[in-house]
Amino acid sequence: MNLDGRRESSNVEDRRGMSSGKKAGLGAGVIGIIIAMAMAYFTGGDPLAAGVQAFQENGGLGSLTGTNTEVSEEQREFTEEEQELARFSTQILAGTEDVWKEIFEENDMQYEVPTMVLYTDGTQTACGQGSAQMGPFYCSGDQKLYIDLSFVIAHEVGHHVEYLTGILQDAHERMAKMNQTDANKMSVRLELLADFYAGVWAHHDNKMFGSLEDGDIEEAINCAQVIGDDYLQKKARGYAVPESFNHGTSKQRMKWFKKGLETGDVSQGNTFQCSDDEL
Repeated sequence: MNLDGRRESSNVEDRRGMSSGKKAGLGAGVIGIIIAMAMAYFTGGDPLAAGVQAFQENGGLGSLTGTNTEVSEEQREFTEEEQELARFSTQILAGTEDVWKEIFEENDMQYEVPTMVLYTDGTQTACGQGSAQMGPFYCSGDQKLYIDLSFVIAHEVGHHVEYLTGILQDAHERMAKMNQTDANKMSVRLELLADFYAGVWAHHDNKMFGSLEDGDIEEAINCAQVIGDDYLQKKARGYAVPESFNHGTSKQRMKWFKKGLETGDVSQGNTFQCSDDEL
């Protein structure tokens, strides 16, 4: 992706160098697996192998179970790679600000920009203790994206858009009254909508700045494929458990990202109006 000369967002809170004195007890979410894949990519490793290993080592899909921990400051210098990742992150965030501000204005709404928090190992959030093991995540309690320098920023901003439009809160209220299987199905619809919004952003960012280069779309589609619940579970366990899916299958994630990318039309992200078969 060509970001040469692009501005960096100022809506960034840099907590790197601040770390938890104790590690919170956490399971690995699907986005946590992306952490391992992204780091493998930037260090010349095999992203797919790293993702599968992370899934296996952390016992599959999990949730936040940590407790508040004491935070202390560490003094250290950041590597050139870390600084480049931070710069890339702030440029992507700036691109999401430009695109969603315009889309919201076209729909007579005002876009409220989220803050991106860069942190090391763990940090406190309005949604509880956050950890690098969780991967990038969005907390609606403080409207912040939390990233330990391995990221799927456009997807997490998609959750922020869901929050601003009330979709996220409504879904969470309904999920709280459901059994786990039905709540997982609701979660899939939220995640696929965020994938769709990521595609919408890419469509408009390219339209504004000509940012997409040869191979970018294919790479993004392939990424959507290898983070599907079915793909990850089969690689890790040898079989998939559909009732445990909470992000969507490879086919679904590719479909909704491509739909957003091709149309750029937010009104077509109807994941909550589709039947299960239509997802």
